[in-house]
Amino acid sequence: MKPSPHPYSGPERPAPGLPALPGRRGFLGGLLATAALAAAGPALATPAHAAARPAPAPAPRATRPLLLGTYTSEAGGGTGIGTAAYDTATGAITPGPVITGVDNPSYLALHPSGSTVYAVAEQEAGAVTAVGIAPDGAYEVLGSRPTGGSGTTHLSVHPSGRWLLSANYGSGSVAVHPIAEDGSLGERTDLVTHSSPPPGPGQGGPHAHQIVTAPDGGHVLAVDLGTDTVYTYALDESAGTLTEVSRAALAPGSGPRHLAFHPGGRSAYLACELDNTLVVCAYDPATGALTPGPGQSTGTGSGAGYPSQPVVTGDGAYVYLANRGPNSLTRYAVEDDGAAVRLLDTVPVGGDWPRQLALSPDSTLLFAANQRSSTVTVFGVGPDGSLTAAGDPFPAPVAVCVLPLP
Repeated sequence: MKPSPHPYSGPERPAPGLPALPGRRGFLGGLLATAALAAAGPALATPAHAAARPAPAPAPRATRPLLLGTYTSEAGGGTGIGTAAYDTATGAITPGPVITGVDNPSYLALHPSGSTVYAVAEQEAGAVTAVGIAPDGAYEVLGSRPTGGSGTTHLSVHPSGRWLLSANYGSGSVAVHPIAEDGSLGERTDLVTHSSPPPGPGQGGPHAHQIVTAPDGGHVLAVDLGTDTVYTYALDESAGTLTEVSRAALAPGSGPRHLAFHPGGRSAYLACELDNTLVVCAYDPATGALTPGPGQSTGTGSGAGYPSQPVVTGDGAYVYLANRGPNSLTRYAVEDDGAAVRLLDTVPVGGDWPRQLALSPDSTLLFAANQRSSTVTVFGVGPDGSLTAAGDPFPAPVAVCVLPLP
């Protein structure tokens, strides 16, 4: 997402002097496919020199569900939440039908129980939608609630499973909704607008781009691209309200977009899309304070790299970063118990404009949603963290989000 000096109006707007970005509208087709066992097959090949991590034990071949983010309000866009199934051994994707009745679901998140998925409605009147998932794979749209902001672009579920957190890019605010026993959403319990500090260079206001709960479960972090700030909040789990406890200032004009925590819970990796860096941040679980370090190279050279999202392997050994400008993936080795990264290499993503990344639950596959090429590309993750393209790109009109389910 590129920042806009104006209220949210749908398409992404570039910062002054930067190349124009495409609209945040797109489609990925398909419906939730139920898991199905298949014949046993070969695991992904392991490089002969790999020794950083033990190879995963052989497992029966299976397919697992894959949810696909989309936009419904653009010409040529989708009609709801796309679904598919992926082969856990080969990464091959098989399309399915579409969960209709969901507007502009450009970002998706799963409830810890696995029984509900939540989607943003990224539009002027931002909203969040709940979709129930039955054990047999059937689905039911449980309804939507307004977020009180515009351009809702990200959401996550608190680890307790009782609260849905969402970020409104257009209005620079974050919201909280209660989650009922059946997974449906109640009326909003809080809305906080990032009114300070002043917007960064070229920004017309705050642009909340992500909201996540830290591994300690006691603090919620909101990344704001417009104010170059990460805000830490304490969530009152009885009232569903947010109280700011700390804020971390990034370099002016850096454009922080998304962060990912190391599983150790004391470090986080923050993609800054405007200055083309990855920032390693120290995190204090006791206070919620995030302390950014210096920006790290993305390995993409001096051009506009527009890094979009970092992801961390489940064992905390590697970080991957999507770079939209050069259409590449950067691989970092994690060192010092998460407190440092070392740039290893970059590889072509095999598509155009990788908007979002996701690892399979066992971190053996990496999925990239490529917005401009309308594809999802899949990579096998080797024991040394190396990435190997797994099959042909999966066609999906204006792909913006991919969510592999356990």
